[in-house]
Order: sequence, then structure tokens, then C-alpha cells
Amino acid sequence: MTLDLTTDELLSTTRSVRLRLDFETPVPRDVLSECLTLALQAPSASGAQGWRWVFVDDPEKKRALAEIYRANLAGSNRNTAGEASDQTPQQGRMAASGAHLVTHMQDAPFLLIPCLEGRVDRKSSAMSATFWASMMPAVWSFCLALRSRGLGTCWTTLHLFGNGERAAADVLNIPYDNYSQVGMFPIAYTLGVDFKPARRLEPERVTHWNGW
Repeated sequence: MTLDLTTDELLSTTRSVRLRLDFETPVPRDVLSECLTLALQAPSASGAQGWRWVFVDDPEKKRALAEIYRANLAGSNRNTAGEASDQTPQQGRMAASGAHLVTHMQDAPFLLIPCLEGRVDRKSSAMSATFWASMMPAVWSFCLALRSRGLGTCWTTLHLFGNGERAAADVLNIPYDNYSQVGMFPIAYTLGVDFKPARRLEPERVTHWNGW
């Protein structure tokens, strides 16, 4: 299924989907391959294409990855105890949808961990920016391709904190010293496809011309 979306509709309605992921409907591998074929058209530094895409549908491995995610969340919650009372209504809604995803991460038909060759631990901000710029366009193209086919995902990074990235590498046999993980993406069809543009700051509030 390909949705009849204009380019502007696709760009303005591709959301981080948590509550509306359909954990019951299977996702065919060939659909993911179609999305990845499009994503691989994205640019990378010097055309190196040093990316690897690890799709996971093995139930035991999905559970192991979800446990790493939950363990890091528990540690984060301990460090921010007492801050919930300061949340805005929007932050409260996001927290609730995040909690739903935490509970059901292992139920997504697929988890995806994109990886990029190399590591920039303790490198300069310039080196980090150059490094991640080789991966992020492709990852976002993949998210757009999912949306165009009635699927959704959410770019999560919580599992990368502490020893989580190494633990995930152990689960999936990713060569930790040679490849950096970009995030973890639960992939599923969405419950309905009628996503709307989100409330965002007006361009005038964030735009500068010829200087700050």
C-alpha cells in the first residue's frame, strides 16, 4: 500500500509514532527493503556509504533490546525524580505515549538499529557533525518511506546511554569498536494514516538573515 500524499503532505505529517503503532499486523520484509532502497539514495560523506541496517524480528532478541531500553529509562527516571510536576500538558502527553512505547517496544513487528562505520567518542564537535551527517539523511529518508507506505516509527536513542549500546551490540553481534549505533526504531503499520501537521514555532521566530 502506498499512500496518495503530496511531497508537502509527506514532509509535514511524518510523525514520531508511539501510541498508534499496530503491533498485531505483520510487516513484510519486502516492504522494508523497498523503503531501504529509497533511503540508500541519501548522500553520505565522500559517498562512503559506511552504513549498516540491522532489522530485528526475532522475539528473544527484541525482548533483550527492549530490556536494555527499559533499564536505561529506569536509570533516567531516578535521575530526574520530582520533575514530573513541572511538565506542561504537551510534555505530559508525550510522557504517556513514551510510557506506552516502553511497555510495548518488544511487540513491534520489527526493531531497526542503523549503524555507521567508525566512532567519534571524545572527538571534536566538527568531527561529530561530519560523522553523523553521513547517516541522518538516510535514516530520515527511511522514516519518510515508511510513512508513504502506511507504516510508522519513532527515533529513539535511550538504549545508547551508559553501557546500553555495547549491550545491544552483544545481542546483535554488532562490532562495537568499529560501528556506532544511531538509534532504535520500532517499526509497525499505523492505526489509521490520518496524521496531521504538528504545532511548531513560526518561521519568523527561528529565522536569521545575514547574521544572528
